[in-house]
Amino acid sequence: MAGTNPRAARIAALIQRVIASSMEAQLHDKRLANVTITEVRVTNDLQIAKVYWTQLGHEGHEQGERRRAQQTLNQAKGRLRSLVGTKAGLRLTPQLEFIFDEVPGEAHEIEDILALAHKRDEELAKSRANAQYAGDADPYKHDEPDDDDFDDDDDVEVEDWDDDDEA
Repeated sequence: MAGTNPRAARIAALIQRVIASSMEAQLHDKRLANVTITEVRVTNDLQIAKVYWTQLGHEGHEQGERRRAQQTLNQAKGRLRSLVGTKAGLRLTPQLEFIFDEVPGEAHEIEDILALAHKRDEELAKSRANAQYAGDADPYKHDEPDDDDFDDDDDVEVEDWDDDDEA
């Protein structure tokens, strides 16, 4: 895809800019009012450009609006391709394939899951703040040091291990 060929990446960025600006300036279709071009990927042979788009819809009407926007984009495919060819100055203009981008919707679902996990973490932190130990605070046994003086050298016998004394 576009990541492997630098020319394909440049053409993909150009196609994205041209299509996004042309949707507002050239098409004037109300069905494309909330459509955003999120990404364009061009094959290495520059034959096909996959145009990923998303749409901000009204609550409860997302599916219908998405279907109408998809139809409008498919109908305007030829006009958009000729605009891309004109503005890009390409000898061969790639075919355009419009694909609805599911990533933003899935990102909202992930954000909701993360918010729920954060809320649960806060509840656990509150319960930990008020928690008390079931038994002793420190249940492990510790050896207590003796109070004997270790400085008392009078009781210690030192043996002489010198080999010279034995002979």
